[in-house]
Amino acid sequence: MLTLGDPSRRLRGVGLALAVLLTLFAGRLLQLQAVEASAAADTAAGQRLTTIALPAARGAITDRDGVVLAATLDARDVTADQTLVKDPEATAAALAGLLAQDAGWLASRLTGDRRFVYLARGVEPQTWDRVRALNLAGIFSQPTTRREYPSGDLAANLIGFVGQDGQGLGGVESSHQKVLAGVDGSRTYERGLGGRAIPTADVEERAAVPGAQVRLTIDGDIQWAAQDAIAATVAETGAESGTVVVQDVRTGEILAMATAPTFDPANAAASAKADRGNRAVSEVFEPGSTGKVMTMAAVLEEGALGPDSVLTVEDSLKRGGSTFNDHNPHATQRLTLTGVLAKSSNVGTIKAADTIGDEKLHAYLEKFGMGQPSGLKLPGESRGRLPAVNTWSETTFPTLAFGQGYSLTALQSTQVFATIANDGVRVQPTLVAGTTSPDGVFTPVAPPSQTQVVSPQTAQTLRVMLEGVTSDEGTAPMARIPGYRVAGKTGTAQRVDPACRCYSGYTASFIGFAPADAPRLAVSVTLQDPVNGHYGGRLAGPVFRQVMSFALQSLRIPPTGADAPVVRITAP
Repeated sequence: MLTLGDPSRRLRGVGLALAVLLTLFAGRLLQLQAVEASAAADTAAGQRLTTIALPAARGAITDRDGVVLAATLDARDVTADQTLVKDPEATAAALAGLLAQDAGWLASRLTGDRRFVYLARGVEPQTWDRVRALNLAGIFSQPTTRREYPSGDLAANLIGFVGQDGQGLGGVESSHQKVLAGVDGSRTYERGLGGRAIPTADVEERAAVPGAQVRLTIDGDIQWAAQDAIAATVAETGAESGTVVVQDVRTGEILAMATAPTFDPANAAASAKADRGNRAVSEVFEPGSTGKVMTMAAVLEEGALGPDSVLTVEDSLKRGGSTFNDHNPHATQRLTLTGVLAKSSNVGTIKAADTIGDEKLHAYLEKFGMGQPSGLKLPGESRGRLPAVNTWSETTFPTLAFGQGYSLTALQSTQVFATIANDGVRVQPTLVAGTTSPDGVFTPVAPPSQTQVVSPQTAQTLRVMLEGVTSDEGTAPMARIPGYRVAGKTGTAQRVDPACRCYSGYTASFIGFAPADAPRLAVSVTLQDPVNGHYGGRLAGPVFRQVMSFALQSLRIPPTGADAPVVRITAP
């Protein structure tokens, strides 16, 4: 008879338990191998696989001659896996000098359990080579690109800049982001225990598609001359800012668009935010006497007056309970319409505008593009402001007649004179000539739209009248260029201060074109709130002469050789 203490019984119990345990092990092994093998393999592979982005090369931006103004270079982002870093302080000390980073900050970035952190973005490949040579645990890199601006701040406000993520943040870099950016690729590979790529493992790669190249209409040499001239004058006059726009009057192409102060697009964060924008299209101001050109064009086109029509011009005029004055007190004069324009008489311009009335004046301002977008579609571009006729007070009409009470941009003011220079045809301005695809195919932009604002005869008459402005009897003899016939207009407008919503300071300007009898180029110069003087003829006229002279010579535009006609300014 067996008892519970019988050794053979105990032995059978142990054997039974072992059999059950082995059965469980076998079942689990069968489950892992036959049922969960694929999932386990996928999990293991997923822990080893790493996918990184292959950034697309951003397309270059060039001037009209193919000179590169913005380019993309290969670079590396230096990263870390905190779980693999053995000694954060020692690693940070080794990296600080190479990455130009604070050792304490690096040590904080290297401490923790995060598998991915950035240590430096967009470093040169040579710098990464020196970092890699240190063979530091947990330190890696991934390919990226960085934007380079070979010409420094040349056309910076026009070109714009990019952020750390490669997105355009201003100018053409932003407006043509989709064209320039391309499509990123990717690479998937296996990493070993040390975090390094396994050389013999499979690699799955999807190639990046580079962005297209954007060719501007800008002439790099003329752009440099414009920037140099306006920067010097802003400094000399103590102005808040200044702009120069150079336009081909026949094609609408912008050859230069300069702003001062400017900034370094490679280090945009170091500049004031206001200096990164493009004031030539974003900053609005009242034109002052340069706006009288539109009033005169309307009067001539309507046949109300001719260039030799005589007006009696006092030095002040009352309208709607307000008194309007000429810029300098004078005895009552008898001026021709040409003389009114040459001497920039506010009173004479109001009297000339009286011959056509408010509805027609407003209609012509609209036809010249006031209150409308230019079509460039640059970031921050303003359409200006032109009040509707039904909102006018008794003083609005006389105020608008001599160039106050509405606002425009430097580009819009340039367009007005380009229209007169182009026989009355307003050509939509063009900044981009076309794009070149990664395979080298150039696609030009569509031809610009055109609008006949006034007749060729009116434009030709007004061009002769504007030559009187640069005569000895006009307000801007300092804008003359030896050997060339020059036409233009000065502007000295009261400046609206947004802080007080009142007039404070001045906007000084000169806008003109040459050769006056066969116009090719229009140039506008605008200075905001100059301190050392404020008259447009004296401050902006010399800048116009400097930039226009350079542009005419650079483009090899010869003088016409014709003598300027004698214009009648005063009448007995």
